[in-house]
Amino acid sequence: MRNSLGHLFRLTTFGESHGVAVGGVIDGMPAGVVIDINFVQSELNRRRPGQSNVTTSRAESDRIEFLSGLFEGKTTGAPIAFVVFNQDQHSQDYDALRTLYRPSHADFTYKAKYGIRDYRGGGRASARITLARCVAGAIAKLALRQHNIHIHAYTSQIGSIALPEDYHHYDFNQVEQNGVRCPDSAVALQMETLIMKVKQEGDTLGGIVSCVIQGCPPGLGEPEFSKLHADLGSAMLSINAAKGFEYGDGFASVTHRGSEINDSFTMSNGCVTTSTNHSGGIQGGISNGQDIFFRVAFKPVATLQKQQKTINGVGEIVSFAAKGRHDPCVVPRAVPIVEAMAAMVIFDHYLLNLAEKF
Repeated sequence: MRNSLGHLFRLTTFGESHGVAVGGVIDGMPAGVVIDINFVQSELNRRRPGQSNVTTSRAESDRIEFLSGLFEGKTTGAPIAFVVFNQDQHSQDYDALRTLYRPSHADFTYKAKYGIRDYRGGGRASARITLARCVAGAIAKLALRQHNIHIHAYTSQIGSIALPEDYHHYDFNQVEQNGVRCPDSAVALQMETLIMKVKQEGDTLGGIVSCVIQGCPPGLGEPEFSKLHADLGSAMLSINAAKGFEYGDGFASVTHRGSEINDSFTMSNGCVTTSTNHSGGIQGGISNGQDIFFRVAFKPVATLQKQQKTINGVGEIVSFAAKGRHDPCVVPRAVPIVEAMAAMVIFDHYLLNLAEKF
């Protein structure tokens, strides 16, 4: 099982949803970087369950404990090990699912691959494991800030309700001002209302998280394998419930001609820039210094409170309705995870770029 992400800046995660703890080990972090523990905890808080009426009610404090790699508030260059202990598991809610294959979950595929599965909350396949990514992402963010690289993600669509404008029209400071993490308060209210309606019906919704990386220098990424957009896409599609990734104009570009979407080069304050940014800040797999912009689509949560048909371990057709505490829409809690994954990929490529110059 592959449990690691990254080339030089590398995260290895461990733990299960209803196990003792979830955690990780970060390797390749340079020494001497100041780490604000309160900021790391705040990033975890953005992901944790029970934060609003549109998320699961599982009550986890998600308090982080660092075990190694930090001294007097700075990184030492040694591996950074950390752990978050689980406190509010209701494993009994999953007893009835011990022998069932839940529709659109990893139950069957895990059993097919390993011959055994942890049915309690999905075990290793649970989105709870992503808290380790938020920790590593927060540390990567702190390092990137020293180079004036900033990452902003937000909810741009829930179901059929979508923001009408692109990111240039919104204030990223407004993202954390509502439960769905949408920078437009009026649209956010519509999204929250829709989520609550669907939740009461025992159903779920999907949506889109958009992300902007500002201040990224030109030259990050590889021209063949490990193209910057390929590594970003791989990271995003590793997030639970992610179904699609596009950067720049993405799929919409197929309806245009090349003459309409080519990004012409020009000069600004003595620096090379482009007059437009249809490429989304990446050309030939390498960053060009413009804003990197991408979107990640998330499917409706697979766990429903409605009756569904499936089969059990011996092939019998059965009917069931899931119990327990689940998100009616994963998108609001996916926002900090998307930021974290982007931060890890960008910082990893930043270090690769430095290494290639020696």
